Amino acid sequence: MLELKNVTAKFGNYAAIRDVNLRIKEGEIVVLLGANGAGKTTTFRTISGLHSRSSGQIMFEGLEISRIPANKIVELGIAHCAEDRKLFPDMTVQENLNLGGFVHRKRKQQKKETMQKVYDLFPVLYNKRNDLAGSLSGGQQQMLAIGRALMARPKLMLLDEPSIGLAPLIVEQMFKSIQQINKEGTTVLLAEQNANAALSIANRGYVYENGKIVVEGSAEELFANEEVRKAYIGA
Repeated sequence: MLELKNVTAKFGNYAAIRDVNLRIKEGEIVVLLGANGAGKTTTFRTISGLHSRSSGQIMFEGLEISRIPANKIVELGIAHCAEDRKLFPDMTVQENLNLGGFVHRKRKQQKKETMQKVYDLFPVLYNKRNDLAGSLSGGQQQMLAIGRALMARPKLMLLDEPSIGLAPLIVEQMFKSIQQINKEGTTVLLAEQNANAALSIANRGYVYENGKIVVEGSAEELFANEEVRKAYIGA
């Protein structure tokens, strides 16, 4: 479904990611592991068209998307849920969701059905649909950010650090929701520092260090890798 071929992205002369090669098959959950600043977010922003790649190719369903504007990439089926959520705090929960479905604004029935699916997945959002997004707890805001991305009916969802700053119980619920999203047909590319939780639901993973992929493998292989365990799992 998605393939990055020798992708490099720079900020000035600094290469935030260098010669990145990764592949995601339809139906998978794939996780990117790495410390802050390792290159995970830049990879996501480059895929979704928010940052230009300096070299290499990004292929989505066989189409080169490196030069396609971000809004058109959403229309192709890639939704990006940012690390810091990027909600509109002075708008209601429902208004934020409506904006997420803007790409389908002419398909009112389809948009209505998708919103119901979001509310079924996150019932608390339905209960707070008329509340301002800024009034929600951290976990509820993350649910809203994911729900807003789902409103675009993506084929592929990019989830950047969805567990950051959340209590352990909320993290557990969040990862169950991600599994449910995947079971219902959305391929997931997940960036996480919580390696233990991420690998427990992922099919495969890539480990970033200093802008480069240094290890890749199945979830089982990464769990079994002593260096990965010491660096990211704490065992």
